[in-house]
Amino acid sequence: MIIDCHGHYTTTPPAVGEYRDKQKELVAKDPMAKGEKGAIHVTDDEIRESIINNQLRLQQERGTDLTIFSPRASWMGHHVGNEYTSQYWTEHQNDLIRRVCDLFPENFVPVAQLPQSPGVDPAKSVPEIVRTVEEMGFIGINLNPDPSGGHWNGSRLSDRSFYPIYEKMCELDIPAMIHVSAACNSCFDTTGSHYLGADTTGFQQLMMSDVFKDFPELKVIIPHGGGAVPYHWGRFRGLALDKGFDLEERVLNNIYFDTCVYHQRGIDLLLDIIPTKNILFASEMIGAVRGIDPETGHYFDDTKRYIDNNTTLSAEQKQDIFEHNIRRVFSRLKV
Repeated sequence: MIIDCHGHYTTTPPAVGEYRDKQKELVAKDPMAKGEKGAIHVTDDEIRESIINNQLRLQQERGTDLTIFSPRASWMGHHVGNEYTSQYWTEHQNDLIRRVCDLFPENFVPVAQLPQSPGVDPAKSVPEIVRTVEEMGFIGINLNPDPSGGHWNGSRLSDRSFYPIYEKMCELDIPAMIHVSAACNSCFDTTGSHYLGADTTGFQQLMMSDVFKDFPELKVIIPHGGGAVPYHWGRFRGLALDKGFDLEERVLNNIYFDTCVYHQRGIDLLLDIIPTKNILFASEMIGAVRGIDPETGHYFDDTKRYIDNNTTLSAEQKQDIFEHNIRRVFSRLKV
């Protein structure tokens, strides 16, 4: 099989956005308004149409078999409103992902958004992990290292406030993808500097900490090819040695990098620098970059082509990236 470990539901029916707009209107008047969870009225037919004409069509055209699927990252919007805003929105989003996977069980498997909120104890997200994994069959979570939306005024991922999440991840044997949401700080552009900077920041927060000493079985995915990490592997190795530890010993039993890198030379660098066992195939389609590269005539996010065209990996190594590594990291994946 060819498994894409990073896909988002970016093509939701209109009622989903309308619900969110009403939430935003409410908290614009009163940021602490609790509101009500309410309902999002979306039919199965609307879900089918949104998937068949988009993600499923591209799966078939590009030759992939299965997508590990989560709510739209830029819409997680943990900075919007308060903890109740985030809780209601998150539950609706995860319920919607479950419905997609029930309608297309051979094509999609679910990963959960968490109800994080600035200034709120990360441990309050644990019940949603339990609900989605134990009750709904989800196989992983997305963890936002910056719920503030680009202001970075919360705790580092190494802070002990995150330890209840890590404990539950190890107990349930699920990975977390470190993934921010939309930037509300005008200094950052969401799917460019904010995403890639957050990937790099999350990696360094973890490498400079004792998290993997305290949780040796923890599994963390750094998306978008690891941000700047592979390109600056020498810098991070040097910083680690200056602090008295070996980078590869510290992180490569726990951290994995996906292949959401949208050009051949970038993928080739990733495959050259990072051990094959730490690389997971992904495209993030339909996501940040949806156009065709005029240099190749192919879509930027058709990342399977880059793996196929790489001349240094063996066929066995490529299949590890396409499937075997992903099954090892997402151990609850049974398809």
